[in-house]
Amino acid sequence: MKRYFLTLTGLLMSTVFVQAQITDTLSISKKEAETLFLKQNLELLATHLEISQAEAQVIQAKLWPNPTLNISEVNLWSNSSSEELPALYRNWGKTSQVGIEIEQLIQTAGKRRKNIALQKMEVEGKRLQFKQLLQNLKLEFRNALTDLQTYQQQQILYTAQIESTSSLLQAYQNQLKEGNISRSEYIRLKAAEMSFRKELVEIHQAWAETQKDLKILLNLPASTVINITDGLHVPTVLVNADDLAVWTQEALDERAEMLVAKNTETIAIQKHQLERAMRVPDVTLSANYDRGGNIMRDFVGLGISFELPIFNLNKGNIKDAQIEIEKTRLELSQTSNTISNEIVQALRNYQQSKALYDQVETDYENHLDDLLQSYYKNFKLRNTSMIEYLDFVEAYLDNKNILLENKKDLNHYFESLQFTLGKEL
Repeated sequence: MKRYFLTLTGLLMSTVFVQAQITDTLSISKKEAETLFLKQNLELLATHLEISQAEAQVIQAKLWPNPTLNISEVNLWSNSSSEELPALYRNWGKTSQVGIEIEQLIQTAGKRRKNIALQKMEVEGKRLQFKQLLQNLKLEFRNALTDLQTYQQQQILYTAQIESTSSLLQAYQNQLKEGNISRSEYIRLKAAEMSFRKELVEIHQAWAETQKDLKILLNLPASTVINITDGLHVPTVLVNADDLAVWTQEALDERAEMLVAKNTETIAIQKHQLERAMRVPDVTLSANYDRGGNIMRDFVGLGISFELPIFNLNKGNIKDAQIEIEKTRLELSQTSNTISNEIVQALRNYQQSKALYDQVETDYENHLDDLLQSYYKNFKLRNTSMIEYLDFVEAYLDNKNILLENKKDLNHYFESLQFTLGKEL
């Protein structure tokens, strides 16, 4: 028992010491925290840059292929069989030959237009993926804020109980020295205090873990301590189950996951069209000039070249693109089914949690607090036995924790409902 107490004391002392080293406390409301989150979250900022990258690819797709310039047949020497031509520069080049050719690739079957359309769809896909990430991170962030509020309330709850128990222990220690109480009574009260301290340590550890997650989401220094100034309240929005059918249809039309799946299908269709266009050979136009190497001294000619579509008709890539369309359609159906079931489950969870909360009387918490004060005073006056007092304290803490957990769950389920619907209620 003594070793256990020393361990707990050491943990609490180290916690206090660490907190004393941290002076950068950020007191902020939930609304202000969300504004900061939208401005500073690194994952959102990085994903937003992917949209700009996709837009750059649209610019690239609109560019024509560069022409090709080819200079050949240049001789830097001559022999006895060389014919003399007019000089190219001053007296140089009377026996020099040169060939110059320029080529330009022309894409056929609307390949360039189809590729531009495909890149624009990729941009839309990046925007939708950003929207999806934003919804996912918002859910994680808001739930973390709710968790932090809960831990803050629990820390206050257990700290107050430790303080009152410590005050009683001081009085009992004096009574023990005078022989007015037995040591077993003192040990019983001390054990209760140790139990409260252990609970506080566990709460603080969970609080610190949530602090870490929030600081990563908010891109804040590790030395920052976040304090949410809002109280832990339940959602006030009225949720009507009769709107379920309308909500489901709206979610299937507007939710980010569904839009991403639809856009993926559209991209697959566009890729299939592009692969079909690849069956048609591109054409290369050319113009060339030849000095001293043809039937004319200065020869200018035109040319055209293209592949003969005999062996490779791009059948494999076309079939692959067709299969991709079928796959995206199956994934679209799966996403639709998943969203519909998620909405039903989220609504059921919220309704059950709300029903539990509504069963609690509005002034129930105040009655609990008043009763605790009454038990505390009567115990100090020895009108209440230690067993009765500690039993009530245990029941009091259990009830307060149940109420806090219920509020936390209600907020989590409400955020999950908003997430599944893809909109703010």
